[in-house]
Amino acid sequence: MKNTYKIGWLTAASLVISNMIGTGVFTSLGYQLLTVNNSFSIIALWLAGGMLALTGAFTFAELATHYKKSGGEYVYISKAIHPLLGYLSAWSSLIIGFSAPVAIAAIAMEAYLKPFAANNNDAAIWFRALSVALIIGICAAHSFTVKQSSKIQNIATAFKIFFVLAVIALGIWLPTPNNNSLFWGGNVFKEVFSSGFAVSLLYVTYAYTGWNAATYIVEEIENPRLNLPKALIAGTLFVTITYIAIQLVLLKLAPPQTLKGNAEVAIIAFEAAKGAGFVKWISLGIAVQLIATMSSCIWVGSRVTYSMSKDYTLWKPINRANAQQIPVVAIWLHGFIALIMLFSGKLEEIMLYSSFVMQLMSVVAIISFFFTKPIPDSFKSPLRPWLQIFYILLNICILLFVLIDKPKQSLMGLSILVLGVASFYLSKFLSTRKKNSFTNENF
Repeated sequence: MKNTYKIGWLTAASLVISNMIGTGVFTSLGYQLLTVNNSFSIIALWLAGGMLALTGAFTFAELATHYKKSGGEYVYISKAIHPLLGYLSAWSSLIIGFSAPVAIAAIAMEAYLKPFAANNNDAAIWFRALSVALIIGICAAHSFTVKQSSKIQNIATAFKIFFVLAVIALGIWLPTPNNNSLFWGGNVFKEVFSSGFAVSLLYVTYAYTGWNAATYIVEEIENPRLNLPKALIAGTLFVTITYIAIQLVLLKLAPPQTLKGNAEVAIIAFEAAKGAGFVKWISLGIAVQLIATMSSCIWVGSRVTYSMSKDYTLWKPINRANAQQIPVVAIWLHGFIALIMLFSGKLEEIMLYSSFVMQLMSVVAIISFFFTKPIPDSFKSPLRPWLQIFYILLNICILLFVLIDKPKQSLMGLSILVLGVASFYLSKFLSTRKKNSFTNENF
């Protein structure tokens, strides 16, 4: 039985928003303040990240409506440049692009639930058990129909949007303390062109990861020519404005010495403003809104893996769907990898190497734009090709700075791509062997 249910642009936009708003917006400011102090520079960071995401959204809207096939950059790169590079994009999506964010969200959720069990020595075990149960539950929930996935995602995203808007409104309403982190002096130009700014921008681009979420399920969207660009652009604009507002609120509420180098900056800021009793509820809200992030990553990530499994012998066991054409095996594979990462990594390290690889693959995807001939019925990106050139050049600069400044994490990311190359040629070998075996049997 073929699935006939299609989602509208609002559900597609909810996927974009849920994929983007996760842990990064509530955690990365503390790391940024280690190298960037001026509030103009902080705004510039998040504005630059938003511009990059919006450029990517315009470009992917054109590519997705051109190819009209689920799978995102795997499809574009494979068809426009080379199957190996396309395979690496799908491989990195499977290992870190969508599985890592689920693990990161689970680790962050555990940290934000700590205030509710401050005196319980076994709390860490129970929180880890909750993370495992949640990942399994989300995989199960997405294993039936697109309609059910849509309902779950819309409910989870509605809470996420309500929560972040409430945080912004509360932050604006609270009085500004004398000892705050808002600083408008100093040499902004020098900060913006420093290596520290480039590394901080990588944290920001990680927070913006997900602007392309709806392109992975283009075949499940009603009238994608109209609804996909609307979802990508509206979702990205909403998140950009929200991100800048949240950073200004956090800078307003706490002194820099308490924020610098800390991941839980939202908790620190609201505790300074309202006290430990109130901040427990902010902490709970951050934890709960991460469910939408985990849900959206498993939904769309499974479609990339499923698309790849149709083309490569190594991944044929994943090429299985239920009667509603839901790629159940791919869904559970993403959940399994997320569980492995949950028990094997640290938050900052996972963020860095996954950000590096996904930014690299997004550059390759944008390059594929130049090898794709426009067709009349596809969406057309504005200011083409200058927006795409801007995206490629700025991201290459960021990646070079990060490679120099964080070589260990960068090489960890590149080693995952090397493993991907090995698995690509292994799949080719298995495919050739299977064909030869079939030929010999018939001979």
